[in-house]
Amino acid sequence: MRVVLALLLVLLSPSGSGTQGLAAVGEIRESQDTAPRDTTDEWMERTTPLPSEIWAEVRALRDTVVVLRVNLELLQRDSSDLQSRLRSSETELLVIKSRMDQLERENAGKPKVAFYTALTDAGYVGPNTADITLKYSKVFTNIGNAYSPATGFFTAPVRGVYYLQFTLCANHTGLMGVYVYKNKERIMYNVEWKEEQLYKYFTNSVVLELMAGDSIHLVLPSTYSLYDDRDNHTTFSGTLLFPL
Repeated sequence: MRVVLALLLVLLSPSGSGTQGLAAVGEIRESQDTAPRDTTDEWMERTTPLPSEIWAEVRALRDTVVVLRVNLELLQRDSSDLQSRLRSSETELLVIKSRMDQLERENAGKPKVAFYTALTDAGYVGPNTADITLKYSKVFTNIGNAYSPATGFFTAPVRGVYYLQFTLCANHTGLMGVYVYKNKERIMYNVEWKEEQLYKYFTNSVVLELMAGDSIHLVLPSTYSLYDDRDNHTTFSGTLLFPL
């Protein structure tokens, strides 16, 4: 019983806890032959008849307990830091969610208008003996249903500023181009002479203030030709930049 008590006293002595326990981390890295022995060790070894080898094992075991205690303290500190960071991240997520909810509420009542179309899969369009309205039959995007493939007209659902763009392709010798109409008024004319029977493109765009009900459409002049197929060479697109 006396031996067991002695071992417990050594393992649980003040040198193995608190500030002295932290300092012991550095000490146990040194040789045990050169490490200083505290008064508790000396008293216990004088009063408890155990071989020196046993006392060496006891001191090594005590040093292991010190290291474990220090590691436990470090783990507890790390756990506290992680909990703080987790609380901070949760706060940031709540702020982001609040901002997203606010944006959703702000945008809930705003109109959404965007379309993207291509002309045809048939190949050549034109030349004709009269001007024709181009009906872009392949509709890939039509948010707000403001573009009608049946008529070729884009009709503004609300008053606002709109961005509209078209790309033309030709694969023939001769004239290529379009008129751009706002309602019944021609507001743009694009034309180019093509010398060789090779693919040729040009792109143009407009930014227009439109009233609700205003329409935009493209017209192919007589004697002009365009080209489109499944690769979507000739396109017409637009979006509402902001309502007014």
